[in-house]
Amino acid sequence: MERFDHRAALKNIPHKPGVYQFWNDTAELIYIGKAKDLRNRVGSYFNNDFNVNGKTRMLVSKIRNITFTIVDTEVDAWLLENSMIKKHQPRYNVMLKDDKTYPWIIIKNENFPRIYWTRRIVRDGSKYLGPYASVSMMHTILGLIKETYPLRTCNLALTRENIDKGKFKVCLEYQLGNCKGPCQNYQDEDDYEHNIEEIKDILNGKIGAVVRGMKAEMDAAVTDMNYELAHKLKRKYDLLEKYQSKSTVVNSSITDVDVFSIASEEKYAFVNYLKVMNGTIIQTQTLELKKRLDESDEELLTLAISEFRIRYQSHSKEIIVPFDIDLEDTSIRFTVPKLGEKKKLLDLSQKNVHFFKRDKIDQYEKLNPEIRTERLLTQMMNDLRMNQLPRHIECFDNSNFQGKYPVSAIVVFRDGRPSKKDYRHFNVKTVEGPNDFATMEEAVHRRYRRMLDEGTELPQLIVIDGGKGQLSSAIKSLKLLGIDKQVTVIGIAKRLEE
Repeated sequence: MERFDHRAALKNIPHKPGVYQFWNDTAELIYIGKAKDLRNRVGSYFNNDFNVNGKTRMLVSKIRNITFTIVDTEVDAWLLENSMIKKHQPRYNVMLKDDKTYPWIIIKNENFPRIYWTRRIVRDGSKYLGPYASVSMMHTILGLIKETYPLRTCNLALTRENIDKGKFKVCLEYQLGNCKGPCQNYQDEDDYEHNIEEIKDILNGKIGAVVRGMKAEMDAAVTDMNYELAHKLKRKYDLLEKYQSKSTVVNSSITDVDVFSIASEEKYAFVNYLKVMNGTIIQTQTLELKKRLDESDEELLTLAISEFRIRYQSHSKEIIVPFDIDLEDTSIRFTVPKLGEKKKLLDLSQKNVHFFKRDKIDQYEKLNPEIRTERLLTQMMNDLRMNQLPRHIECFDNSNFQGKYPVSAIVVFRDGRPSKKDYRHFNVKTVEGPNDFATMEEAVHRRYRRMLDEGTELPQLIVIDGGKGQLSSAIKSLKLLGIDKQVTVIGIAKRLEE
């Protein structure tokens, strides 16, 4: 196969922000990326110091052509990359594991607008709020609106001309008090529109302003001795205040922020998003991303931020994140809080994302128990700084009877499961009296002397039940056998023992 001349390709790539595309020998688009300097970023893939990851080497080996699109700013590149990945879905890009069609609340573009939910967006001038990842949350809000504001639900063409001609009659909803009868001119458009504006504020998280305005109207009605109106407003006020008390989770001084957190593991990453308006969380969702090239948490979080802000049409000027994001955008301020209300918001987001991760991992492991074994072994390998998975583990423990008759036993695990056929029991021969260190030294020496003589494969991990003394005795025997560098040895002592 003809080798790709990346040096010639790089000469044509400018030092400008933009999006680059990698193509293979069959003209298949295999990767899309963004950069604030296209030439430096693309060139880094062919730099031996950068190209250390196996998956990245595989990607680079398949590149036969490079194309690019120049944009004005890094933020433009960020947005363009997101839309292109979603359109083309290249095999080496992070996959957004979220193919659901989420519902929206629609305020219909019509006289006396109806409000209902839909999964289909039609560009007819109607206002859409959402999407709502939690359907139950959406129905809760719609229930509040229905209980607080009497709106029409019919699909009649309530033009001024039709109403004046008396084409319509009030229905059962009017008799039940769920509608004020605009079809027969019992409610004028100004009053109806006032309700719609308050509903928009509620849906946009500005419920505090609505409650304060309603309190002022209620006080004015009492002053005017219009007690019937005051009673109606009091009922609406109580409903909204009750909802607000359940919704407000942070200080109302936090007016408009986006909050993001990430939790990742070997193959997947999970990003949580909270949309906060006036101290109220009005949107929340956690997104699952499938890694393709061992992307960093910063790369994954940047991708998710772009996806969420486009999806929820967010224009917040401040974004709360768990670590610094390398994105040059003067219109956005990234905050990494250490204390205070914003830190509480970040903690809440992180709590949600870790719970989601744990739940997803549990689901995977139920379908395939081997995944759990691999995860635990990998975690153990990383925690103990081993260079290989501990698929074969041997554990030593000693005992004696009233200071006499010392014995030692070995418990063996293979691929995370007890291997009882490999368990062994030693009657200690060279130790007299209660000498736990010497007992451990003999048991370890006898065990691995025999394994070396028989050519049996050594374990990757040896676990000693004891503190520094027992551990030192075990290591002493392994050194005498010349295998102390071939296996990892750890000791487990009681908290107050050593």
